[in-house]
Amino acid sequence: MNMERSYSGSSLSSSSLGDSPASTSPLTSPELSDDGFDLDGAPSPLDEGYVSDSTGTPRFTLVIGGLGYIGSHTTLELLRAGHNVIIVDNLSNSYQTVLDSIKTLAAKHCKAAGTRMPLVHFHKLDYRSRSMRFLLESYTDLVMTIDASGEQRMTYQSRIAGVIHFAAYKSVGNSIKEPLAYYQNNVCGLVTLLEQLDKYNIRNFIFSSSATVYGAKANEGKPLREDDLLHHAEERVDAEGNRTVTQPSAVGLSCPYARTKYFGESILADVAASDPAWRIVALRYFNPVGCDPSGLLGENPRGEATNLYPVLTQVLTGMRPKLDVFGSDWSTRDGTAVRDFIHVLDVARGHISALGWNADRSLRDEGGFRAFNLGSGTGTTVLEAVRSLEAAAKRTVSLNWTGRRDGDVGVCVASTERANKELGWSPRESVAQCASDLWNFVERTLRLQPAVKA
Repeated sequence: MNMERSYSGSSLSSSSLGDSPASTSPLTSPELSDDGFDLDGAPSPLDEGYVSDSTGTPRFTLVIGGLGYIGSHTTLELLRAGHNVIIVDNLSNSYQTVLDSIKTLAAKHCKAAGTRMPLVHFHKLDYRSRSMRFLLESYTDLVMTIDASGEQRMTYQSRIAGVIHFAAYKSVGNSIKEPLAYYQNNVCGLVTLLEQLDKYNIRNFIFSSSATVYGAKANEGKPLREDDLLHHAEERVDAEGNRTVTQPSAVGLSCPYARTKYFGESILADVAASDPAWRIVALRYFNPVGCDPSGLLGENPRGEATNLYPVLTQVLTGMRPKLDVFGSDWSTRDGTAVRDFIHVLDVARGHISALGWNADRSLRDEGGFRAFNLGSGTGTTVLEAVRSLEAAAKRTVSLNWTGRRDGDVGVCVASTERANKELGWSPRESVAQCASDLWNFVERTLRLQPAVKA
């Protein structure tokens, strides 16, 4: 089963709108991509007048992969919400110019709201490199504490209040071609990161996961619930007092990418079970699309468009002659596959809700691992998605009807009940808004590239 390959996201690369050919995202090693970290030259975390703890010391949210598609929108929403942010990105699949757009939009919001612009610190480095340790250390103080026996001891106290981890390779196709690179970055890199965070007592962690972890469960044709994929046995008691135990299981994970996300979640669940100080949330994305309505910020990877909305934009801008539609005989209302598209800003807000939920757990001295779906909860057919972008662009897409692909499923939709109830989160934007915002970004990009004929 292959949900992400089956038209599930949105991307618009500069290469896809320009004259140069698109290329696959580079799979880099820490040794090759690390620019090093200058501890003495790092921005001082000791700024005054910003979001801070009881001592007046600023507190930060660390966003790893913060200039990528979802990472950049989440960083922007964090700043709009008043959070100080540290961005770590090695720019292997993003551009530093994205940071300028983030700062511009955040400053505009703060000016309109009459609030101070939060701090933004950017570090170009690979999160797997040795430089990551020096970065974490630079935001850490050594303080005197008293343990349970009354003994004084020195301990680390970080100014990083929480971590959001986006830095993973995510191409289904590339994961099949280069599985070791995916396991090294997505799994081994995660383990190294957790070891370093644990050393500096940073244990509020948000993990970027995927609906692909549900595997063959998506073939059942009903909304996917978080307990469709467990990592430890869970006991339930119904209204009548009947007790049932659900055992962990993972069936039909069809590609290395999906397995890296499953393994990542399993590692996090085990870490949280071993130490109640950890507060870990895994957010399982369905199909993020759209972009900030300003048109200043969108998806702009160093790679080739493969999913529905980015391919659609290429057809609409003349970069491709037709859109391939895989299957017209699914058991759906128009015969095309159904997916759960969610606006990227709704996904970004979900991360802020998860951070707040973890903070509340900290006040209650509660720990543990918890997974949440981030989807709209509503299915949209491929043909409906096409029509939405046609309406936004006021153009028509030529379709090439072809057969189903191996691993595709007819319906993949999220149940959002848990996120609604526990995080207090619910999606706000419609598919039509996703299309409108995306086309606004496309048009602005085209205006900046006048040589391209729409």
